Amino acid sequence: MNHTVQTFFTPTSTDRPLNYEKLKEEHEVAALGAPHNPAPPTSTVIHIRSETSVPDHIVWSLFNTLFMNSCCLGFIAFAYSVKSRDRKMVGDLTGAQAYASTAKCLDIWALILGIIMTILLIIIPILILQAYQ
Repeated sequence: MNHTVQTFFTPTSTDRPLNYEKLKEEHEVAALGAPHNPAPPTSTVIHIRSETSVPDHIVWSLFNTLFMNSCCLGFIAFAYSVKSRDRKMVGDLTGAQAYASTAKCLDIWALILGIIMTILLIIIPILILQAYQ
């Protein structure tokens, strides 16, 4: 008779098998079976709003106020930019976006009118001087 002996214990520790926890878990899964859940697995998505950056265009409005304040559009844009910054500090991002959009529109018009007036202030005197010569 040929006898084969398999040892499940390590020579240093004869208390437990080498992978006792793993063997116990496999036995529990085999005895209990796989978990049965009639409902399909569902997932929950949580949207965490990070600090949303709403541009308030305050520097652009200040530039238009100081340098190209045609029809006081730069000053009005600056007022809307300050309102936008105030709304952002309170936490009203929708209101801040609305004021910032108005400030941006006014800044664009102030810039366009300022450039046109600057060009006209350069061209008209040149044309006048050429007409008298």
